[in-house]
Amino acid sequence: MATATASTPVRDSGIGALLRHRAVGKLVLLAVAAAILIPIVNAKWASGAWPGALTVDLTEPLGRTTDWIIDNRDSHPLFVYVLGNISNGIVLSIRGVYLVLLAAGWAGVTVGAALVAWRVAGVRLAVLAAASFGLCGLLGMWVPTMQTLSLMIVAVFVSVVLGMLLGLAGGLNDRVFRILRPVLDTMQVLPAFSYLLPVALVFGIGVPAAVIATVVYAAPPMARLTALGLRGADGGVMEAVTSLGTTARQRLLSARLPLARKELLLGLNQTIMMALGMAVIASMIGGAGLGDRVYQALGSVDVGAALAAGIPIVLLAVVLDRVTGAAGERLGANTQDDSPLRGGRGWSVAAAATVVAALAARFADRLEWPESWIVNIAEPVNTAKEWMVDHIYTGVPVVGGTADWAARFTTWVLDPIRDGLQGLPWWSVLLVIAALAWLIGTWQTALTAVLAMAATGVLGVWKPSLDTLAQVLAAVAVTVVLGFAIGVAAARSPRLEKILRPVLDVFQTMPQFVYLIPVVALFGIGRAPAVAAAIVYALPAVIRITTQGLRQVDAAAMESSHSLGATSWQQLRQVQLPLARPALLLAVNQAVVLILAVVVIGGLVGGGALGYEAVFGLAQGDLATGLVAGAAIVCLGLMLDRVTQPTVRRGHSTKKGA
Repeated sequence: MATATASTPVRDSGIGALLRHRAVGKLVLLAVAAAILIPIVNAKWASGAWPGALTVDLTEPLGRTTDWIIDNRDSHPLFVYVLGNISNGIVLSIRGVYLVLLAAGWAGVTVGAALVAWRVAGVRLAVLAAASFGLCGLLGMWVPTMQTLSLMIVAVFVSVVLGMLLGLAGGLNDRVFRILRPVLDTMQVLPAFSYLLPVALVFGIGVPAAVIATVVYAAPPMARLTALGLRGADGGVMEAVTSLGTTARQRLLSARLPLARKELLLGLNQTIMMALGMAVIASMIGGAGLGDRVYQALGSVDVGAALAAGIPIVLLAVVLDRVTGAAGERLGANTQDDSPLRGGRGWSVAAAATVVAALAARFADRLEWPESWIVNIAEPVNTAKEWMVDHIYTGVPVVGGTADWAARFTTWVLDPIRDGLQGLPWWSVLLVIAALAWLIGTWQTALTAVLAMAATGVLGVWKPSLDTLAQVLAAVAVTVVLGFAIGVAAARSPRLEKILRPVLDVFQTMPQFVYLIPVVALFGIGRAPAVAAAIVYALPAVIRITTQGLRQVDAAAMESSHSLGATSWQQLRQVQLPLARPALLLAVNQAVVLILAVVVIGGLVGGGALGYEAVFGLAQGDLATGLVAGAAIVCLGLMLDRVTQPTVRRGHSTKKGA
């Protein structure tokens, strides 16, 4: 009897401890709420797909808006005197930059790019810049490269100016910052396709629409990082400057902006990369240059021509990323160079050398890249592609071909996930999302995720949204498995990490569209190729974050476990992975965001779902279809972000105890 009496409190204590566990408590509360609400919801709207009574049809109001824009675009004062002048200014600016580049000739541009890279980042990057521009010419893409570069220069300049103005307002005013933050969040999650249709309706098909869409897409990083840099200025320095009796303008120019220079250069870097990422997408509404060549080649499945135009885009991205990144590191480290060619004299020498190279090319009548120097890679690439189609596309003994792999992945993975999600009652999908978001965050996180997913039903695209969600989930699963495995191997092998670093650098700077080229060649058209492109695009980020997270695990913890006789596998499973949990969750979150962006672009190669609707809306000028699909993609992105990114409660630290 005494034994039973003594054991009872122990059992009660165990049950009480289980109920007091935060995750179990959340699930119990959610189960109670579901038990009350589900019968009511089921009785009123029934199970199955999203009920039509909860759907809002935006076709008519958006259709009226489209008609009004089309009818008044050539006559209304807003279009004629305001937007028309903006359009003309963009055309004149791009034409002016383009004529300067053509006047400098290939020699002047190449020498100028190399000298700018040398002045900003050193000799190695100067050689890289010269070699990259030379390779653009060798591929026969000099003129399209100059077209893209002129569009990029104007778009980046406008994006930086606009982003800095917004960032200044947000960095100096708390109320403006609170207003800007959700707007910038939405703009960065919204896929690029969603910008194209309204901009094309307002400005028409052409270069101005392409530049405006690029600016809208690329300005948010500059605005965000400018605001964060200004708000993060050292308090002690600001107090010292204020005590000297300086005005607000003097404090801004002499203290805040210099202290935020590293963030400003990072913002410039991100703006350049996002603008280049739009280079191909903007070609769909009249943006000339390399993007148009890639888009036209993909339309005819001419892999060789698409690759010849895609390589210069990658080269531009790599050079601009390295130069701006090196400039940021140099400023952040406050390095000083005593070379006599630094400072104003160095820039003077660079400018003089560029002018001399341009004049030499002009006098030698060599402004255009010589045709005899062009190497045609389209034909051998297409020949290789045909060989792959004949030998590994299908019919390979035992393993099957790439087309067979794509078909099996669609049949065995994508279809079951999609059919399973679409077969669930709509309220059960929301319930699962609420549970996942609440377990990883707060009730506000769960509410935001549920409302975001419910919004796709309200917009009338519940089934396409679940189809896109199925593709994202399948791609995330494959990406996380491969990324974690390679990241763990790289973290445990410095040699492997050193080999992977340049490969990951190149892959992370490639624009999204370029990934579709090899995927179309290997897998054809369909949902599986769209998922494959998304996996390749997101994999480098997951590998890099995983590697860094594991390498940053406390060395003392590793030494302690080693001294206790733990094997290498035990150290990884019991020490490194638990301590690197925040980095691993961040890797999953980044995988979701990156995959969602490319799965949407995959609508161009048969991905279907929301991506197809966004592309269809753009192609047909259907504002309702395009904007609704874009809004649904934003909602999906917001929901997935909340489900995969932990939210720290106020007053609660996520740090593990020793």
